[in-house]
Amino acid sequence: MKVPLMDLAAAHQELRAELDSVVQGVVASSRFILGPEVDAFERAFAAYVGAEHGIGVSSGTEALKLTLEALGVGVGDEVIVPTNSFAATAMAVTALGATPRFVDCREEDSLMDVEQALAAVRSKTKAIVPVHLYGRLMDVAPFRSANLPIVEDAAQAHGARRGTITAGNQGIAACFSFYPAKNLGAWGDAGAIVTSDDFLATQLRALRNYGQSARYIHDHLGHNARLDALQAAVLAVKLRCLDDWNTRRRQAANFYDEHLRFGRPPRLAGDVYHLYVVHVSNRDELQQRLAEAGIETGIHYPCPLHLQPCFAPLGYKPGSLPIAERMSREMLSLPLYPHITREAQQHVIDAFHRWGRAT
Repeated sequence: MKVPLMDLAAAHQELRAELDSVVQGVVASSRFILGPEVDAFERAFAAYVGAEHGIGVSSGTEALKLTLEALGVGVGDEVIVPTNSFAATAMAVTALGATPRFVDCREEDSLMDVEQALAAVRSKTKAIVPVHLYGRLMDVAPFRSANLPIVEDAAQAHGARRGTITAGNQGIAACFSFYPAKNLGAWGDAGAIVTSDDFLATQLRALRNYGQSARYIHDHLGHNARLDALQAAVLAVKLRCLDDWNTRRRQAANFYDEHLRFGRPPRLAGDVYHLYVVHVSNRDELQQRLAEAGIETGIHYPCPLHLQPCFAPLGYKPGSLPIAERMSREMLSLPLYPHITREAQQHVIDAFHRWGRAT
């Protein structure tokens, strides 16, 4: 049996007729840049998250970069980010000439260590970017004591919520990626920013579109970072399925939890399981054994950001942030997606336990 890490084709097949229809609608209108499809998706997604404004952009990275830029982050400034994240979290900072200040993650859930983040604040610090990693909803309220803008990186946490707290309504703004593999994925690169700050929303709409307040009136030095109408149309269809697909992800995660005898991730309220990440010693050996059984896995992430070659000038050394460094050697993402079958999961579990008995 072959078990992929994720199966995008199954989701598209479920919605094929509706997706075909909206794509044909965009083609027929020939309005490919911004327009009514983008407006409609922005309103729907903002309402879903619980924010006043949605601003569609070309990627999750652009969402982070534009938001930090609109908040005044620039050369000489610092932004606090977790080292256990995808590189875009930090590269959005460096794209503005600012410096990412990395902090370690927590042992219990792999999320940003709040105490370390608050201790890292100094006069140069202009923002904090907590990440809802792997779909795990982080409570960002403790960061508010720093009196700094909080920008949520919610690229892996579409639909994560716990009571009235959601991934997207806790900071001054939240940034989402709609990369195809996300819980809510487009057919290419796409992203969005949500905020309830009217002034910030106005700035962001201008920045994404060459700094224009009106056509050919450029009040700011802006960017070409707009969301395509085709992507917005596809995302609007998928948004209506997101809660159901997240429920299926949780059910699949529960099945793993019930049957895996070791290595299970923490159970956190609000988790939408973008990834199901186990922690094991001899991770590379396990990955090879699962591959031999036809099971695709992933490593998120094999090298913490503070040790990436591109950030070497910042001076971090091995041992600087030890929890993330150790976890990078232990973490393995097992197949999990809304359409995974119990038969496929059982195949993963059996292969996992065969390796466990042999070690």
